[in-house]
Amino acid sequence: MFLARRHPTTVMRLANTPAAAGDRLGAWRGAVIHAQGWRRSALAVLAGALSNLAMAPFFLAPVLFLTLPVLVWLIDSAMSDAHGARAALFPAARAGWWFGFGYFLFGLFWIGEAFLVEADTFGWMLPFAVTLMPAGLALFWAAAAAIARVFWRPGVERIVVLALALGMAEWLRGNILTGFPWNVLGYALTWPLTMMQSAGLVGIYTLTLLTVLVFAAPLVMAADAGQGAPRRKAGFHALLIAAVPLVLLSTYGTVRLATAPSDRVEGVALRVVQPSVPQREKWQADKQAAIFRDHLDLSRTDATGKRDDLEGITHVVWPEAAMPFLPLERPEALGAIGDMLPDGVHLLTGALRREQADDDVGDARGHPFRAFNSLMVFDSGGALAGLYDKTHLVPFGEYLPWQATLEAIGLEQLTRMRGGFTEGVTPRPVMNVPGLPVVGGLICYEAIFPGVVQESAARPELLVNATNDGWFGNTTGPHQHFHQARVRAVEEGLPLIRAANNGISAVIDANGRIVARLGLNERGTLDAPLPRTHSRPLYAIWGDVIFLVVGLLLAATLVALVKAARR
Repeated sequence: MFLARRHPTTVMRLANTPAAAGDRLGAWRGAVIHAQGWRRSALAVLAGALSNLAMAPFFLAPVLFLTLPVLVWLIDSAMSDAHGARAALFPAARAGWWFGFGYFLFGLFWIGEAFLVEADTFGWMLPFAVTLMPAGLALFWAAAAAIARVFWRPGVERIVVLALALGMAEWLRGNILTGFPWNVLGYALTWPLTMMQSAGLVGIYTLTLLTVLVFAAPLVMAADAGQGAPRRKAGFHALLIAAVPLVLLSTYGTVRLATAPSDRVEGVALRVVQPSVPQREKWQADKQAAIFRDHLDLSRTDATGKRDDLEGITHVVWPEAAMPFLPLERPEALGAIGDMLPDGVHLLTGALRREQADDDVGDARGHPFRAFNSLMVFDSGGALAGLYDKTHLVPFGEYLPWQATLEAIGLEQLTRMRGGFTEGVTPRPVMNVPGLPVVGGLICYEAIFPGVVQESAARPELLVNATNDGWFGNTTGPHQHFHQARVRAVEEGLPLIRAANNGISAVIDANGRIVARLGLNERGTLDAPLPRTHSRPLYAIWGDVIFLVVGLLLAATLVALVKAARR
């Protein structure tokens, strides 16, 4: 059986062993284990919050060598404080919840910026948004800690148990209900660029398993061993656990980059427009015409600001909802697009559209139209030449759960679209744009979902991500969003064009290398060639089956370790 049932005295002895004189590591572990009350909760929140430094834009992954052992020791403490196996579940879950709350609170604080765009309408919701969402997401980590506690054993076995539990929790967070895999723990192993290639090998959820093993093992194993020769031996073993995966993944990344093609698609010249329109002005009726003209004028200028009327350009890319109106219902806007585009040049742009609702849909929603957040393609005559409707909508941003009921009591989503947006068809269609490889559209946060291309009706050869991070101001949010989109390109082995109203616009090759970029709050255009598709990486073929296989291998390793410990 497991530790809680057969080794309670072992766990209590491990948790309560006093540190020898001069043993700073042992003293640190003891301070964590013996913390009580609000100090224990505050310690968990602090460790979770500091873990965010492993994510964009900081990329200080080594901080996890210090923070993840705290979570292990907090669960150790839950075992020693509880009376009986079941009684220990709640203290373990509480430790996991506080750690997760700190992680998500400081990782997602930027969400509050969106409620300040129209502060007179939505400002009252800010405290609830920035606390309730982290509190809900932390439940996944609470469940992971509780489940880990059921299988908890002394030694390295408990690190394997925690890796399996947290890995499954992160997978569930990204997939159940609407899914929200923002800052999955595995992103700690996607920087620098050589390490980023591992996302294409095993995927972000498998990297989460490895993250826990790599960063929790050294201090936990060293502290368990005590001082002197035992600690040196344990340290060597822990170093192997941490170093071997890092060396293997780094070697793979180095080889992958060395063999990556650097050539471009012939005959394609891209211009990406980043207008940096303040979100507070975006949907003001008196600003609409000026915003549209600004997009047209910017499109006619090169990266230096010189007007060239798109000479030599084959494709223009605008961001999400670039036009603050319904362009398909504005013939004069379509005419202006046609006048801007030379013969044979195409515009890819985020835009809104609506269509008459079916009777059943209209009755259910109480609105005669269905609205869509779309990626549209226009030819040089201003005619619609391609269309993709967003399939993964943002809850409370683009729609409300129980839309009609909540609207009836006066609530509305941040976009203030009555009736909310409607999901596009699935499997998501690809677009055939003249002069480009087959295009897969990703609108806004659709780019944070691993394996998203596998949901398409056919495999694209190019990803186009139209987004608007202007909601989130000058915070960590836009940097995290950009990094996750970049990792999608590596996972799929596909180049990615990213156009942001305000955020980070870029052309990225299939290995995550940035070909051209406009930074946060920059206004202008970037001109770039289109990189070629790389060979299809393993994750693009097998997806999260790899996560399942690696998880089963870790579980088998755990069983072997338990049997060896018994002998």
